[in-house]
Order: sequence, then structure tokens, then C-alpha cells
Amino acid sequence: MKANGSGMRWAPGQTSIPRNGFRLVGAIIGQVLLATAAFMLLPMVADLYYDNRDWLAFGMASLVSAACGSALSWGYWRSRGKWGKSGLTLRQAFALTPLSWAAVSAVSALPFLFSEHPQLRGHLANAFFEAISGITTTGATVMTGLDTAPPGLLLWRGLLQWMGGIGIIATAIAILPALGVGGMQLFRTESSDRSQKAMPRVRQIASTIGYAYIGLTVVAGLAYWLAGMNPFDAIVHALTSIATGGYSTSDQSFGRWQDNGIQWLATLFMLSGTLPFVLYVRFLAGDRRAFFDRQVKSLLGLLAVSVGGIGTWLAASGQYGFEQAYRFAAFSVVSVVTTTGYAVTDYGQWGAAVVGVFFLLTFVGGCTGSTSGGIKIFRFEVMAVMLRVHFLRLLYPNGVFPRSYDGKPLSDEVIGSVVAFLTVFLVCYAVITVVLLGLGLDFLTSASGAATALSNVGPGLGETIGPAGTFASLPSAAKWVLSFAMLLGRLELFTVLIIFLPRFWRG
Repeated sequence: MKANGSGMRWAPGQTSIPRNGFRLVGAIIGQVLLATAAFMLLPMVADLYYDNRDWLAFGMASLVSAACGSALSWGYWRSRGKWGKSGLTLRQAFALTPLSWAAVSAVSALPFLFSEHPQLRGHLANAFFEAISGITTTGATVMTGLDTAPPGLLLWRGLLQWMGGIGIIATAIAILPALGVGGMQLFRTESSDRSQKAMPRVRQIASTIGYAYIGLTVVAGLAYWLAGMNPFDAIVHALTSIATGGYSTSDQSFGRWQDNGIQWLATLFMLSGTLPFVLYVRFLAGDRRAFFDRQVKSLLGLLAVSVGGIGTWLAASGQYGFEQAYRFAAFSVVSVVTTTGYAVTDYGQWGAAVVGVFFLLTFVGGCTGSTSGGIKIFRFEVMAVMLRVHFLRLLYPNGVFPRSYDGKPLSDEVIGSVVAFLTVFLVCYAVITVVLLGLGLDFLTSASGAATALSNVGPGLGETIGPAGTFASLPSAAKWVLSFAMLLGRLELFTVLIIFLPRFWRG
């Protein structure tokens, strides 16, 4: 066994998952399910407080989740002394990541399935879609009538996205770089954190990230409340803003609050959630220039150009006044690029050219090590470095041109994994689009639905699944396909796809 850069321990010679390894993976999943069961008690209390019958749904779901978690954990912990304290092998980590997210999505669907809501009760496809959209912080929904929906369901949707947000930060920082997924080796905690003396242990870094995440959520909730939201709406939107999830308590999303202060605050908090959380660690450790990061500069540059162009177009075309045009442009662009998915108005009505820009922005995503989805800014930057070197070599065949990113050399391994990721992403996008077309959806719904699911954005384009619509009218088969696509995109493709290889399970 040896330790990797993120504190996990691998057995590089392991060719299959050992028999007790399955129990170890199951035990860890069991612990996660127990934590999920505990979180279900919060919306149960909310429904009890508001005298809503759905508290029974959360009570039953919590019991089922706790029972499943206990059953998975019991066998391992009872025999743990015989097996010792070996760390996870590489294959165990690959198996654990998608299986744990799928298991949490499954039990998280139970409150929806048992609830009194007419679009969810007894509808397995709808309940699972809503749950996995929440836990992957996608924000696509099948629910309507949110303004009058039970408080427990609204709070549960917010909690799901909040849990998914901190979950993907932990996965992106601790697990994905060690697995070599999509070039994320560049962002191992040690190489990203230049304040190692101040915080030498991975556990300290992880706890500081947790404190930063909780702190930002509290600040967002207080800010929304002081800006005019009622306390319940402020809590739910704080949970989903920092998680860049996009679930709201209103069918109009942020269009319900026409106060421009609230909309500017939401734009700021969406942006704070899409920054690398390791940078918060460095900042809290005393590095006051932590946010002068190449990813952050590129993200802000992209946002400035996009907001400036769309805002100018909206103001010049007379659709809105000057301040409103730039506010709507800033809110909508940040919402799409950060993969949050809030809406303040239907940007599908802003013209074909603007819709085309939003379609392209759907794929971009924010920074790695954040709560946002998408391809991620750093992958585009790595490809830009490669293209620059390629063109220079065409001009100067005998020249030597170093490949570096933010002062770090780009290894062949990182470049290869980024190229592989982009290739597989495009193939998956094409396949999912064709499958949705085969299920009877029109081209715009299929193409934008596949993009928004893989990138974990939320709303698509068009009248059906656009910012003013929902996914409720899609056939059940399409919802299952999109549910798989959300998990696939959230876990960086390879982590999910590799478990479908027969060789992965073979000794």
C-alpha cells in the first residue's frame, strides 16, 4: 500500500476488488446513507411545525434509509478487526464514487415518492429525477406549483443540493485527482495549497473547506433575509446558491423577487460557489492573493465579455432599460456558466443569437474544486495551451515550446487525460442527444436537455424545458436517460463509465 497526494491509500498491484473490499465499500456507503437519513429529519420537523402531513413521508424515508445504511455497515464493522485498517484500493475508490452517489439519490427519492405532491407521489421516474437532479446540483425539476408546495419538500430539495455541493467538492479535491480523471491531477490539494506550513494535514484542509462552505451559506442566508426574503425562502436559496444548484421556492425562480438588490446578491453568491474552495483555504491561511488564480481570472474574463455583449444587446435593442439589461444579463450568464440554473426571466425570448450564446455557455462550467459542473475552465485552458504550441510548431518546426499551466509544467498524462475527457464528453453528448430524439423529443429539447444534464446546469432551451418550463412533460424513459446523464456529468464521466467495463470486475 502507498499513500497518494490526497491522503488516500492505494494498492497499485491490486487487480480486482477483494472479497472484503466489497464490504468496505458497502460500509462507507452505509455511513453516507445514515447521514442522509439524519438530514431527512430536518424537513420532517419543518412539516410538523407547519402542520403538513408530509412529515410522515420523511419519517418513513428516514427509517428506510437508516435501515439500509445500518445493514450495509454492520457486517463490515463487526469483522473489521480481522481485516485490519487497510486503505481503499484504486478499484474500490472507482466503485465507491458512483455507487455512493447512486445510493444516496435512490434513498433521497423516497420522501418525494411517499409525499402527497401529485407530480411525485407514486411516480418513481419523477421522484428519482428530482432527487438526482438535487444531489448532483443540476436543478432540473419536474415540480410545478412551488409557491404553494409543502415546506418540507422545498427544504429537502435545498438540502439535497447543499449536500451534493459539499460532496462534489470533497470528491473533486480528494478523489478525482488521485484517480487521474480528466487532468484533475493538476489540482491535488498539496499542489494547489501553497500554505502547507499553516495547514499541513489533509484533514485540516478538508475541515477548513467545510467551515468556508458553511460560512458562505450562513452569510448568503442572512443577506437574502436582510434584502427582503422571508426567513424560509432565505434559507432555501442560501443552500442552493452556494451549492450552485438552482432549486427555488417559486415557479418564477428569482423572477419572483423584482428587487434588484436580491438579484445582484444571488449573482454574487452563485459566483462565490463556483470558485475553487481550496482558494478559500489559502485565503484563510493568510494568502491574501489566493484568488489571483489563473482559473479565476479566466472565469471572470469570460463572464465580463459575455455579460457585456448580451447586456449591450438587450439595452440597444430596447428590450430593457440600461440597468435592468445588464442586471438580467449578469444574472443569467452567471447562472448558466456556474451551472446554477436560476432564472430571472425567460432568456429564450432574447433572440436567436443570444440563445445560441447561452447554448455554448452551457458547456463551459466554472472552476475545478468548486460546486459547479460543466467541462470546467481549466480544461479549455489546457486545450488553448496545446493549440498554441501546435501552431508555433507549424511555424517553427525545430523550436522548443514548453507546455505549462499557471507556472506548472503540463505532463503528457495530464494532457492525455484532458483530451480523452473532452472526446468522451462529446461522444456521450451525441449519444444522449440521439437517444432522446429516438424517444420522441424534438431536436432543441433533445440537444439542450443532453447538454444541461451532462453539464449539470438545470434548465434547457425551448418552450418545454427552457427557463420558463419544467421536465414534467417528458416521457419517463427520457427522465431516466437524463438522470443517468446528470450522474455521468457530475462525476466526470470516467468514474461512472469504468464500472461498466467487464475487466474492472475481473480478477
